[in-house]
Amino acid sequence: MCGIFGIISAAGLREGDPQLLRDLAAALVHRGPDGEGFLETKQVALGMRRLAIIDLAGGWQPLWNEDESIALVANGEVYNFIELRRDLEARGHRFKTGSDCETIIHLYEEYGSDCVQHLRGMFAFALLDRTKGRVLIVRDRIGEKPLFLAWNQNRLVFASEMRGLIGSGAVPFEIDPGGVNLYMHYGFVPEPNTAVRGVRKLSAGHLIEIDLNPWKVSERCWWRMEDAPPIDADPGETIRAVLEEISSLVVRSDVPVGIALSGGVDSSLIAVMAKAKLQNKLTAFSIGYEGGAWQDETGLAKEFADKVGIQMHVGQINTEDVVNGFADVCLKKDDPIADLTGSSYYAVMKMAREHGVPVMLMGHGGDELFWGYKWQKDAAIRAERREKLLRGDVGLASYLRISKPPISWTAAMTWLEHGGGLLSGLQNWRQDKSWPRHQLPCWDPHHQWRTADALAPVVLDCWEEARQTDPTAIFRGEQFFPRTDISLTKLVSETYMTVNGIAQGDRLSMATSVECRLPLVDYRLIETVIGLRKAQPDHHLPPKAWLHAASKDIVPTFVFERRKRGFAPPWRRWHQAIFDRHISDLRNGALVQAGIVRRGSFDAIRSIHDWCGRPTPLLIPMLVLECWAQGMTRAAANAPRPYRAQ
Repeated sequence: MCGIFGIISAAGLREGDPQLLRDLAAALVHRGPDGEGFLETKQVALGMRRLAIIDLAGGWQPLWNEDESIALVANGEVYNFIELRRDLEARGHRFKTGSDCETIIHLYEEYGSDCVQHLRGMFAFALLDRTKGRVLIVRDRIGEKPLFLAWNQNRLVFASEMRGLIGSGAVPFEIDPGGVNLYMHYGFVPEPNTAVRGVRKLSAGHLIEIDLNPWKVSERCWWRMEDAPPIDADPGETIRAVLEEISSLVVRSDVPVGIALSGGVDSSLIAVMAKAKLQNKLTAFSIGYEGGAWQDETGLAKEFADKVGIQMHVGQINTEDVVNGFADVCLKKDDPIADLTGSSYYAVMKMAREHGVPVMLMGHGGDELFWGYKWQKDAAIRAERREKLLRGDVGLASYLRISKPPISWTAAMTWLEHGGGLLSGLQNWRQDKSWPRHQLPCWDPHHQWRTADALAPVVLDCWEEARQTDPTAIFRGEQFFPRTDISLTKLVSETYMTVNGIAQGDRLSMATSVECRLPLVDYRLIETVIGLRKAQPDHHLPPKAWLHAASKDIVPTFVFERRKRGFAPPWRRWHQAIFDRHISDLRNGALVQAGIVRRGSFDAIRSIHDWCGRPTPLLIPMLVLECWAQGMTRAAANAPRPYRAQ
């Protein structure tokens, strides 16, 4: 596990590039505190910071093939490296180290850029083929490992984190209005966009090939989940077999392995399977909240850990800790991400590091893949209904259904305002009639889209430029039809799962020098679920029905019977404290100074909540954006050599 970075230039490296490479290393030291490595040629400079997980003594990078014609810097883990190595050695390849990533080099010798098809794991890497004069830059299928790109004509600078690019002085910090518009709608910035002008992400499952002489750049998608073939089999048994396989691979490590344990099904399933493979050498960590908040799952996690015999450490964070560290966590996320669970992610990873556990398993992906979110299921059902509406099979009456009132007071107030679902249904009907034919429903679980549509033109001083980026564009296209259930799984996975959940897991674990592994986003598990779904759609079943069927005999029954909570903090208490600390920053801070937010937009706001306790729309996301912008501004100002246009 590492942070990687590099410079590739058609005209050759510049005089200051060797120092820029070391400045990139310094900006990413948290991703690899155990050491660094560099490679420089006439046109290419590559580097890495290492967090040693596999082959602690020998796995230093850059890694080379037998005749040193091919070099590699890589971030991540190749889980199936033992099997790959066995096959490659049988083909005559000689290995210099025990590193899992060395298999990438020898696979490239065999298959060229198609080597990626043989890798199972999480990775981003840059490979230099000196014989062919070619550089290959790759990101894994799901996007577990990040890669940010900054192009300037025929020159590329890349790094594992955006603040590495900015904190080294490789690129200037200038907020992109289009990225801000996307952020206001999603609460994050979907790939390949970023909120920084001139920087983009290499999308998950994509690769770039650069021929150096003559200079030629090509980019392509090398994996899509929707291409999985149909599977006509028993879902529970089939999924269980894949889970058993990945649980054996994902625990491979030369250092201790732990798990972030909540009271839910996903982390409980991973814990019990990992424990069996590690022969009881697994440690669980859980974070609670002061004051006995109902969101505190440590008691539920402890009940499970005691039942299955896993050692567990419990920590607690209070509101003051969250507020004091809020701006720092916003920056460490690297992307602006409005989700306040980041403070909890950071706390549990920091606790693991303090206990000498540098590898942590987490349960991301189960909800997105197995219909765990009500809003996701509702979007799939609405997509089906819209198809019927456009065919003339249904009318307005099919949209006007009174929904069951929610349990919480604030949600109930919103439910009443929307006529128990009748007014929302009417609005959905109007949208479905007016949208383009090949338009999937834009899920809006907290009415953030509607609020952003209304407020962005008022709040953003850069609205004329921001509006050129259409947040609905990724929901549009003939390729999404006719299997809208699979298309929505794809979109949720490529947006909410990757850019919100996985991104926070990676950045906030690496901020504490901990590697985060996510068994439930294994690509073969995803392909299996999509294949089964092609044969027998499951979005009308109860949430996570297939995952329950696959795990019911190994996860205690009481775990399934609990109310779903999600990884949610005591948001009402945190909202108020964050508002009190940071509202003055938003009124005249970095966003106003940069011409992003219109001066005076937030002057009249005196409370984080309305009369019935609901948070003021978009206020917390904008506070997050403000703190992120302040942090990036400081990083740019403190760069060893602040960016100078050349």
